[in-house]
Amino acid sequence: MIAGLKDALMETSVYLPIQARIRDIHQMNELTKLFTIDLPAGMNLNHRPGQFLQVSIMGVGEAPISISSSPSRTNGSFQMCVRKAGDFTGVMHKLQPGDTLGVRGPFGHGFPYERFRGKDMLFTPGGIGLPPLRSLINQVLDDRSNYGRVIILYGARNPSELLFKEELQEWEEREDVELLVTVDRGDENWKGNVGVITTLFPKIQVYAPNTVAFTCGPQVMYRFVVTELIGMGIREGNIYLDMERRMKCGIGKCGHCQINHEYTCKDGPCFTYAHLKTLEEGL
Repeated sequence: MIAGLKDALMETSVYLPIQARIRDIHQMNELTKLFTIDLPAGMNLNHRPGQFLQVSIMGVGEAPISISSSPSRTNGSFQMCVRKAGDFTGVMHKLQPGDTLGVRGPFGHGFPYERFRGKDMLFTPGGIGLPPLRSLINQVLDDRSNYGRVIILYGARNPSELLFKEELQEWEEREDVELLVTVDRGDENWKGNVGVITTLFPKIQVYAPNTVAFTCGPQVMYRFVVTELIGMGIREGNIYLDMERRMKCGIGKCGHCQINHEYTCKDGPCFTYAHLKTLEEGL
């Protein structure tokens, strides 16, 4: 009887948002802002890299948003990187430090990063796909001695859309990180690589049996990135994709994010390619 009541309370709690306060907002580019959010005193997010939150604004609605900060750097606060792309995010972009948001979660299965210790880590984010992978990247960097090589291949449409430019500079200066950045179209000041993200793959070599790869970004890029990774000899079970698409309720009730018999919000959003290829319309 008691166990049943406890389970019922836990089930109910996922519907109830907690009011969290915006500490800081940083404009990252024309359409993207980084929000630093403080939870109520004594609370911690206890999330895993790759998980997301349901964020709500009273009178406006609710939307799923990735957690961009790593568990190792989350102590009573967390970060979300939000691109202005619709009604909800448009209102969110008008908020100011001191305003509050409703948050519930975290939801989904994050990356099982404990399994990757001793492995070489290859990250291939594209555009707004960097914020979700940033959580895992910084988790690995904060536990750096327990991982092998760390390689980051990052692509954006143009230099103005690159995110976390200060962190990119920090990663580039680290001797234990290999960073390559590309843009689809350069400008008069861009001195780096020009081309889609797959143009970076010929510039690196990996030891495939010990490499785990992670990608997140526009879905159109997934099949091309996966083709490159498999061509390098990386096993399908060691290729992880962040499938943050069509999610709505966050708890597998609405069916909005269903892929065949699975729900992105509950069974994902982090899947291995080996698993995704078994699902109809998985990619």
